[in-house]
Amino acid sequence: MVLTISSCRSQNTKTDTNLSLSDKKSTPETILLYKKLNRLTQKGFLFGHQDDLAYGVNWKYEAGRSDIKDVVGDYPGVYGWDIAGLENGLPNNIDGVPFDKMKQYIEDANARGGISTISWHFDNPATGKNAWDNTPNSLKTVLPGAENHAKFTSWLDKAAAFFLSLQDKNGKNIPVLFRPYHELTGGWFWWGKGNCTPEEFKTLWKFTFDYLQKKGVHNLIYVYNTSSFKTEEEFLTNYPGDDYADIISFDSYQNNNDKEGTRFIEEVQSQFKIIDKIGTRQHKLIALAEAGYEAIPDPKWWTGTLLKAVGDYKPSYVLLWRNHGWQDKEQKMHYYAPYKGQVSEKDFVDFYNLDNTLFEKDIPKTKK
Repeated sequence: MVLTISSCRSQNTKTDTNLSLSDKKSTPETILLYKKLNRLTQKGFLFGHQDDLAYGVNWKYEAGRSDIKDVVGDYPGVYGWDIAGLENGLPNNIDGVPFDKMKQYIEDANARGGISTISWHFDNPATGKNAWDNTPNSLKTVLPGAENHAKFTSWLDKAAAFFLSLQDKNGKNIPVLFRPYHELTGGWFWWGKGNCTPEEFKTLWKFTFDYLQKKGVHNLIYVYNTSSFKTEEEFLTNYPGDDYADIISFDSYQNNNDKEGTRFIEEVQSQFKIIDKIGTRQHKLIALAEAGYEAIPDPKWWTGTLLKAVGDYKPSYVLLWRNHGWQDKEQKMHYYAPYKGQVSEKDFVDFYNLDNTLFEKDIPKTKK
């Protein structure tokens, strides 16, 4: 199913762009979401936050609560979730979030107009260890005809069942952004660089794409996602092709060796320049699918660093990683968005009030 919509998503204004979903049987609701994401890039970028509704700093599983909402009175426009653990039939995901709660959070967010994106830190199917077990050649064992293929398809069956269980009050499947095999240019996951050939990766991606559709899953927008890269060639090395991806993206974090944020800004700008060119040419939306600066020690980070990193580019969304930790316990604080009283709280309010930063209230409830 092809949809033709007007696009101004790059620095060079384009109109009559042929922007179509890779799944040609996408549900009407999924097509609507894709059109909406494209239109919103003309206004700004959606702000996202991982696990936003499940927990935050010093709280967990409080109905309707969000660190973002505590600070600005609004929810993020995009909610990040991860389904690692689903493959093993576990009741909770890798971060302890019960899947039944996650399902409810996704449904609640959708009812308000919010958008959910799902990644999958699934275990290494060859060794049974976690996603970070980068034993060489693990990926090839799940390809058609290989020793772990049946196991892997059973995992995809569980993912398909979860995706199909996400329904609105009218029984329609809720569309989500699916970001499998993320940070693929890094070598730390079993599907990452150095642990498989580009052709093996492409085969896995295409198989996943085709298999989920055979199981009746047509409510996914597929997000191709890398970690850092230097060139267009590097970014596209494992790219499965325009018929298998809808959004192209990368992840980038600021670290404590870059306290001024100079390297972070330069890296994000450089990578946006590359994928913006690709997105314009190949009619794909772009995104910064994970970002952040742990503990946000810079009181002006939002308007001083993150905005500079995004610059004049028009990503569909920028998602910050999760808030997790307890100030009164012997547990490392692990947060990437502000909470009440955090040093960057005031600057985040200023960031929220900008015209081009979009949160849940900025998402129109259009039906067509």
